[in-house]
Amino acid sequence: MDNKTKLNIKDWAEEDRPREKMLMKGAGALSDAELLGILIGSGNKNETAVELAQRILHSVSNNLNILGKQEIKDLIKNFNGIGEAKAITIAAAMELGKRRKLSEVVVQPQITSSETVYQMFHPILADLRHEEVWVLLLNRANKVLKKIQVSKGGVTGTVADIRMIMKEAIDSLASAMVLCHNHPSGNSDPSGDDDNITLRLKEAGQIMDVRLLDHIIVCDHSYYSYMDRGRM
Repeated sequence: MDNKTKLNIKDWAEEDRPREKMLMKGAGALSDAELLGILIGSGNKNETAVELAQRILHSVSNNLNILGKQEIKDLIKNFNGIGEAKAITIAAAMELGKRRKLSEVVVQPQITSSETVYQMFHPILADLRHEEVWVLLLNRANKVLKKIQVSKGGVTGTVADIRMIMKEAIDSLASAMVLCHNHPSGNSDPSGDDDNITLRLKEAGQIMDVRLLDHIIVCDHSYYSYMDRGRM
């Protein structure tokens, strides 16, 4: 064989082929590119599936979090060999990863710090391009009774209905609550509207004996806690 002849994955040693390697050594032995290559299945005339996967990962600085934010149409447009079916497969895998993280959070439903709340809501809110407001309703031991979305808005803001939040809290016999929303801009600093809703919900909670423990603003790589900043 000519040394310049390009090998496809079938020509690789069996222990180096992604699927066979996974069977022999387990998923943990594979690189991100090899795992993505298995999802892709095949490359193009110039690249194997793994090489195409490496190029896709390189485009997002080898960061799976960034890959999870890519639009299906952009994957199709930017990478030769990625059609609709493969792009959908990648997007589905990223979504499953997000949902797995959500499932793991359920195992620890007690709120012990602002970090606990951030880890719970990061998979839900961090990738969104619009604002959403959620409330955690807690019992006396700060264990989660219910997690509810109370509003969904645009890029620059949303409005939360204090009456609806308090009705949910009373109906759930909650003793405490945590308000949480995201800032798509990536700036976790609270706005005047954020300060206003925090004060209004805190006052409503005091009247109904449902304590507002914190208000968490979630961004991709950071968060703001009113409690941690001494503003509760």
